Amino acid sequence: MTGICEGRVVVVTGAGQGLGREHALALAAEGARVVVNDLGEAAARAVADEIRAVGGTAVADPGDVSDWAYAEGLVGRAVAAYGTLDALVNNAGLNRDRMLVSMTEAEWDLVMKVDLKGHAAPLRHALAYWRERAKQGRPVAARVVNTSSGAGLMGSVGQGNYGAAKAGIVALTVIAAAEAARYGVTVNAIAPSARTPMTEAVEAFADKMRAPESGFDAMHPGNVSPLVVWLVSAESGDVTGRVFESEGGTISVADGWQHGPRAVRERRWDPREVGPAVRDLLAKAPVPAPVYGA
Repeated sequence: MTGICEGRVVVVTGAGQGLGREHALALAAEGARVVVNDLGEAAARAVADEIRAVGGTAVADPGDVSDWAYAEGLVGRAVAAYGTLDALVNNAGLNRDRMLVSMTEAEWDLVMKVDLKGHAAPLRHALAYWRERAKQGRPVAARVVNTSSGAGLMGSVGQGNYGAAKAGIVALTVIAAAEAARYGVTVNAIAPSARTPMTEAVEAFADKMRAPESGFDAMHPGNVSPLVVWLVSAESGDVTGRVFESEGGTISVADGWQHGPRAVRERRWDPREVGPAVRDLLAKAPVPAPVYGA
């Protein structure tokens, strides 16, 4: 049976372990030619070797995706290796959890660099490649899958840096989707919940993340990969600018900020009028989802 990503060339960042590794393996199993990126050279090469050992096609490309020049080279090497690039799965990320009042500048900067800039840099250079192809009149059916988090959608106590970066990824996703549509590129994001080396380090989630003794392991990171595979496939070309939550056997669409109820005056508001108007608006608006851990 032909895989739904047969022949497609896909870069997966942060693919040396956890979710990225599962995405790379699942894409290769569906016929994709995979470029395995990870900051750790040994980890990237191990996953590429694992794919090739079962008959798949993969090369390792270790490096820091938050480095603008490296990200440009990553795209170029993927094209050089396979003749084209069809998809980018931005997965690389890390966390440095701490309450905001105790957070250091270094902890803030590192998460922004790896999680947010580490998405923006590969995305920018992949889009430049696809734009040039489109200008040349060559067919483009490209896909980008970014990785946000529930912390970026709902907020999460103790993850101000991580949540802000992941919320930024959602904004980056919808903006890129609008900008890139003319070139034949779709851009979507996922907000996965799974057991990974990063989540296992968070003590509050230890019980949820532990694999059960028997039955369906709802927190296995491989459960998220089928959604990624489909979003990478040619079949998903009519879906863009959306965010999907995925956990276990559940896929849902995350519905973001919307324009809500309005109060209108044909003049400048008096400050004394604002309070009653705001309270009336809040009474009409949906109650926001609670912040995780609140």
